[in-house]
Parts: sequence; C-alpha cells; structure tokens
Amino acid sequence: MSTLSNFQAIPVVDVSGLYGSTEEQLAVAAELSTVAREVGFLYVTGSGVSQELFDDLLAVTKEFFALPLEEKMRTYIGNSSNHRGYVPTGEEGGYDEATSEAEQKPADLKEAFDLSLDLPVDDPDYLAGNPMVGPNQWPELPEMAETVNRYYNAVLAFGKVLLRGFALALGEAPETFDAMVTKAPSQLRLIHYPFDPSAVDSQGIGAHTDFEVFTLLKPTKPGLEVLNGAGEWIDAPPMDGAFIVNIADMLEIWTNGAFISTTHRVRKVAEERYSFPLFFNVDYDTLVAPLERFQRADGTNKLPLKAGEHLYAQTVQVFAYLRKRLAAGEISMPDVWLETGSFGREADLNRGATGAADPTLVSAAATNG
Repeated sequence: MSTLSNFQAIPVVDVSGLYGSTEEQLAVAAELSTVAREVGFLYVTGSGVSQELFDDLLAVTKEFFALPLEEKMRTYIGNSSNHRGYVPTGEEGGYDEATSEAEQKPADLKEAFDLSLDLPVDDPDYLAGNPMVGPNQWPELPEMAETVNRYYNAVLAFGKVLLRGFALALGEAPETFDAMVTKAPSQLRLIHYPFDPSAVDSQGIGAHTDFEVFTLLKPTKPGLEVLNGAGEWIDAPPMDGAFIVNIADMLEIWTNGAFISTTHRVRKVAEERYSFPLFFNVDYDTLVAPLERFQRADGTNKLPLKAGEHLYAQTVQVFAYLRKRLAAGEISMPDVWLETGSFGREADLNRGATGAADPTLVSAAATNG
C-alpha cells in the first residue's frame, strides 16, 4: 500500500462483504480504514447497483442536455428555493455583479442538473424554509423523473450500507450513524462537459473537497485527478463496474483528521464527458463533531459543524444566483461556517499537517457584514 504522501494509484476495494456475515463486514471495514487513512480515494466494487440503472440514467441525461438552452432554462436552479434544477455554464465560479473583480474565479466548463431526495411540496421542513430539502424541479421530458429517481434511490441505499462499513472502520457499531440519515440532503448531480477541442488540459472543476460524508461517483471519461500528500495530481479514470468513492468533510471531522477529505479536480475535458456524483450526507441539522475515540487531550480538535449548514454555506459561495441573493439580503449565511479550503490534503499541506484546530472558523456577520 502506498503511503498518504506518495500514493500513485487509486486502490480497489470489493465491498460486497458488507452484505454478508459479521466477519465479512469487518474484513471490508479494515480495508476501508486503511485506504481512507492512506489515500482517501478508492474504487468500490460489489455495490449491488445494476449497470442497467446507470445506462438508463445516462440515456435520459444525454436527452436532457441535448435540449435547446431555453428549454433547459425552464428548470433553472435560480428558480428554486431549495437548490434544485438546471445549472448553465458559468453559474459556478463565474462572474456576477455580487462578487468583486479581485474575487472572481474562472467559470467551470460544464453544465449540470442538480437534485436530491424528492420530497412532496407539503414537506414540513421545506415549508419551514430549509434551503436544501424539498421537491425537485423536473423538465417536461418523459420518464426523466422516474429514471433519475430510480437510480438515485438505488445509490442512496448503497450509500447507507457503505456508511455502516465506515462506522465499523472507525471502530464504532455499524448502526452508529443510521439515525442521522432520515431526510438527508444527499445531492445527485448530472454533469455534462461538452466537446471543446480548445479545452485541452483546461480546468473543468477547480481543486476542492466535497462538503458531505463521502461521494459516490460514476464518470464516463477520464479527467478526475486526486491530490496526494506530496502535492502531486494522480489520475482517477473510470473503472467498469465500480464507483469512485472519496472521503469528504464530515468524515474528516468525525475522525479528527485521521481520514482526510480528499482534494480533487477535473482537467483534460476536451472530449465530451458525463459525470454523476452522489454526495452522500447526513440530515441537515446533524451536529458533526470528532468521535470520542479520535479526540486529543491537547485540545487540537476539529471544530463541530452542522452538516446541512456547512453544505449550504459552501453552496452559497459557489453559485452565482445564491451570491446575488446574499448580496441583496434575501438570504443569510449560517452564524458559524468554515471557509472553502479548510479541509483536505491541500489544507494539510498549507498548515504543515499539524492536525491543529482549523483557524478559519468565521462568522457570517464578520465576513459579509
């Protein structure tokens, strides 16, 4: 096994044992623990999610993105109150009048469609104004909602099994986190990178960590790269029959930095590419703090966060329509949140991998006042 600092390839873990006996589950958990500590990215096989579900998802996704822009914009994400719908090119990290020239980031070279657990319009949390739960927006495209939800529900169910595997990997009982996943804002993104010969080796998505617990990804083409502990970018191409899984911010907090939220990016997207990450999360109001077995006596512990507030704060910083709402006073940031870049191997490299409590905890009032 490569070390955290020098790994040159992404390991493969067969997780079919998570559906088996206690001994089989513990064997998989031991592998998950090693890979999470030393790499933070892995391919998982044996999920039980059928290839047919993915093929159907890919077909309906291609059909949607082939629609004229005006058709896709009928489900524009900025029309929603709970971050669901079509994301046009330039929406993420692009220019808008709410961001100063010095803070501008290059626009991501992609379009997307964002969705999550499809709740009814009378869901009480949605009616109460929770910004990340509720119904999805759907285009008038036959069978899209049914096809996408069928895939979503299958991968979400597998994610709950994998979460039990990670609980065992942390030395906890397998059901430790079950009660935290009842109405979680686990987002699925349908992402399209159009063919663009001028985009050779250009940035598709900038370096970042994922904001949730872990990510279950199915891409159709290469382009994903992972940052190792030596500061090198390692390719993570798609593998038949496997999900690409990466550790995200909540697992970094639970383990007090023993598992690192893995910094990654997308490059080399000249060819047309589709990508389907499901960002597996816990319920919005879940307070995530270092588990007792990972706490340090010297006080250098990760600071606790509410999972949904962390997700929402990062989302507001990324999307132009939300930055405009924030600047107009229509929405507000959570009282306490961590700035982008506070997690992951890049943050470790920047602070010397000391494991010290992160100094970038800020209040919305101080930043946006």
